[in-house]
Amino acid sequence: MSLLHLIIIAIIQGVTEFLPVSSSGHLILLPQLTGLDDQGQTIDVAVHVGTLFAVILYFWSDVKVASVGVTRLVRGRVDTQGAWLALCLCIATVPVVLFGIVLKITGLDLAMRSVTVIGWTMLIFGLVLYWADQNFPSEKTAPRWSLKDAAIMGVWQALALIPGTSRSGATISGARALGYAREDAAKLAMLMSIPTILGSALVLGLEVIADANVMLARDSAIAAFFAFVAALFALSLMMRLLKSVSFTPYVIYRVILGIILLTIAYT
Repeated sequence: MSLLHLIIIAIIQGVTEFLPVSSSGHLILLPQLTGLDDQGQTIDVAVHVGTLFAVILYFWSDVKVASVGVTRLVRGRVDTQGAWLALCLCIATVPVVLFGIVLKITGLDLAMRSVTVIGWTMLIFGLVLYWADQNFPSEKTAPRWSLKDAAIMGVWQALALIPGTSRSGATISGARALGYAREDAAKLAMLMSIPTILGSALVLGLEVIADANVMLARDSAIAAFFAFVAALFALSLMMRLLKSVSFTPYVIYRVILGIILLTIAYT
């Protein structure tokens, strides 16, 4: 795979993983709309690992607190802020795991990888994000995250297994509908991405490990690095912009792209 192709894939994954515009949808569209070769699962794993390291680095203080909390949680103690955060993250991850298993068993995960599906989900969930962002108060903060809210946001996150939905977009929509402020909604969505991306990367990694070779390992390392840089930049930019800008610019992008894709699909 050429260096340019790897960089394009890495930038698309890195930029769109945390912006509410759907990274999986863009990666599926890339070969379908450009004629480029499909990057394959190994490169998908690599760019996901790159974005995983980006969110861990950006939210390192919270990740460290949650990591320490896990050690107390496994001993049955939920008596610290870290243990509570770790428990909420576990609860929020359950729906996406269960829904992912259902999609895998039924084969729907592959059946939904189409321009038509991505066009509709891009459009519909873009409008859902606008509705949630504009019609609910900003009264809750991340430290007030409850188990009930974590479970509800987990269901929203599970919907993002449908290509084009956007994991961060769906989760942020759920958080805004629950009354979380924009920055706090985004922060919780990003923290929820850590176990989700880690789990998906491990599953994909086990599926492709037998096919690993030196050239593919080199390409994977390059893709992971550029995805890390792109994701860190996009994440930093979005979190800064949320101090003064709503999610409307992302909604506009989603609606326009959705209409374009549906036009392509039905003509």
